[in-house]
Amino acid sequence: MKILVSVKRVVDYNVKIRVKSDGSGVELANVKMSMNPFDEISVEEALRLKEAGKASEVIVVSIGPAKAEETLRTGLAMGADRAILVETDDVVEPLAVAKILKGVIDAEQPGLVITGKQAIDDDSNQTGQMLSALLGWPQATFASKLEIKDGSADVTREVDGGLQTINVKLPAVVTSDLRLNEPRYASLPNIMKAKKKPLDKKTPGDFGVDTTARLKVLKTEEPGGRQAGVKVKSVAELVSSLKTAGVL
Repeated sequence: MKILVSVKRVVDYNVKIRVKSDGSGVELANVKMSMNPFDEISVEEALRLKEAGKASEVIVVSIGPAKAEETLRTGLAMGADRAILVETDDVVEPLAVAKILKGVIDAEQPGLVITGKQAIDDDSNQTGQMLSALLGWPQATFASKLEIKDGSADVTREVDGGLQTINVKLPAVVTSDLRLNEPRYASLPNIMKAKKKPLDKKTPGDFGVDTTARLKVLKTEEPGGRQAGVKVKSVAELVSSLKTAGVL
C-alpha cells in the first residue's frame, strides 16, 4: 500500500510573525521557512506505518514555489521514498490544493492519504475535508492515534468531549492532530541520501486546476497587546471580578 502525505512550506513556528507595513499580508522576505508542524507529524506517521510493514511506499507532495523543494527534501531525509512538487508562485487556496491533490492521487492510487489538520499560516483546516469530498473517500480528522487493519483503519479523534474512535474503510483521508506522534530528526547521512531520491515536478495545469484566487484579503493586522492583570486578595474577590467582567 502506498501512503501519500501532503506537506506545506510555512514560516517556521519559532519565528515571530511581522505584518507588512501596508497591512497586505505577512512579511516573508528573509524569514526562516520550514515544514508545517502538522504535516511533519503526518510524514512521521506514514513512516511508522511503513516500518511496521503496513505500507510499501511513502510519497510526499507539496504545492508551492520552487523553494518548496527544500521542504520536500526534509520529508525525504526523514525517510520518505519519493516526492512530487506541484510548482506555482500563486497563493493556492484550500479548494485548489484539494483539486491538485486529487489529480496526484488519481495518478498514484495510494491506499491512504495523511495530511496535517491545518497549516499554521492560514489555519484554514479545510483541505483534508475537501479532498475527501472530491475523492468520495471516508475521512477521519484530528487523529491522535491510527491503527491499520485489513482493509480499514481505526482512528482515535480528538473532539471537544474527549476522544472518539471510529473505523473507516480504506482508501481514506486522515488529518493528523498534535498528539499523534513525535516527529523524528533527519540524520546527516539521510539528509545526504535525500539529495539523490527522486523528486518529480509538475504544474497545476498538468491536473487541469486553475489556481486563481477566489478570496481577497482585505486587511492583516497584529493582535492587540494584552492588558495588565490585577491582583485580588481572595477567591471571593476573584469570583466577583469574573462575574463583573461577564466571564462567569
